Amino acid sequence: MFEKVNPDHPDKAADRIAGALVDLAYKKSSNPKIAAEVLAGHGACTVILETSEDFSFDEVKEISDRILKSPAELKLIVVRQDPYLAKNQKGKLRCGDNGIFRGTPVTEEERELREIAEDLYRTYQSDGKYVINRKTGTLIICQSNAKNEDILKKYPHAVINPLGEWTGGFNVDSGATNRKLGSDMGSAVTGGGLHGKDLSKADVSVNIYAYLKAQETGKPQEFFCAIGDEFIDGKPYDEIVNTAKEFITSKGGFEKFAEWGLI
Repeated sequence: MFEKVNPDHPDKAADRIAGALVDLAYKKSSNPKIAAEVLAGHGACTVILETSEDFSFDEVKEISDRILKSPAELKLIVVRQDPYLAKNQKGKLRCGDNGIFRGTPVTEEERELREIAEDLYRTYQSDGKYVINRKTGTLIICQSNAKNEDILKKYPHAVINPLGEWTGGFNVDSGATNRKLGSDMGSAVTGGGLHGKDLSKADVSVNIYAYLKAQETGKPQEFFCAIGDEFIDGKPYDEIVNTAKEFITSKGGFEKFAEWGLI
């Protein structure tokens, strides 16, 4: 059983805003430190940045309005990274957080629903949420701004918009960063969020490393670390970070990665 949301779901839009802010931080510095939290909905957007870099109100407003597809009243809070956390990264890369991290091979069920989600998003470019259970043959499609009969032509056995046709988006729902990790990670979800953080954060780099190793080996992978650790899985932490950096780059950056997550 698996649930997927598309990039215009309010929670994913919040992830994308956070990812775009991380992209901007990397344009300002080759090694920034940033953690971005976003809450958006109903004409408002609150952004909290803990960062080593300077961000202007206009820079953040442009990103917010672009991804939300309409002007929103922005509340921006920018604070410097905690000095104790900053000290952890002084001189060399070390694990940026405590945590448990898991990677699992992507299943056929997950691949199938990702393809359905992409197909519907290409067609409608609007908020959508989908559930699949291959054991029971159940497919539930909630797609905003779509005619039920049009979707049924492509997916005749699906349950379509159980409450009826709807408009979706930020006039219906609010979105928050890292609230759709099940959609991003499937059964690999632990405690760490993927979005709105620089590569020193284990939530980003170790989760990506575990995912990639699971795909390579075909077996679940699990790692744990304490903040300040210099090795994970017998490898220097900077090697883990470089692996994650290459993956993020291949996706087109943090904002693009946030559109669909790992699955």
